[in-house]
Amino acid sequence: MEIRHATLADLTQIRALEIQSATAGHWSAGQYNALLANDAPRKIVLVAQERAPDSKVAGFLVAQGLTDDWELENIVVAEHCQKRGIASALVRRLLSEAEAAGAASIILEVRESNAPARRLYESNGFTAEGRRKGYYRNPVEDAILYRRSLQFCDKIS
Repeated sequence: MEIRHATLADLTQIRALEIQSATAGHWSAGQYNALLANDAPRKIVLVAQERAPDSKVAGFLVAQGLTDDWELENIVVAEHCQKRGIASALVRRLLSEAEAAGAASIILEVRESNAPARRLYESNGFTAEGRRKGYYRNPVEDAILYRRSLQFCDKIS
């Protein structure tokens, strides 16, 4: 499995995966197209894909590279590819890129009931640090806030 940066050619497959996932953040086609625009805020869009010719995108991750805190905004793995470590590989690549860029931490929120996602984040060093009451709609549900520190000591100026 190869983890790489997405290209415009991947957007159709990324959008198809997102539509099939009940737990994904559901964005419009325009929002997905804007991810890779030259004038977009710093976004990291990673895809997981088999190395075989003509293979489809098996998963993707979208994060925003802010200053010190980066935010993991969306992660989806095709249902038939789940439980193969693809989501962990995407998260590990994000951690590596964020750390190399000097980020102090990565933050995210996840539905309280999304146990598989919470296990994924916790197994990759994220810790729950808060809650947003009624954050999600359809159905209404709390968000659990997670953070993963990338540096164990303060930056020296």
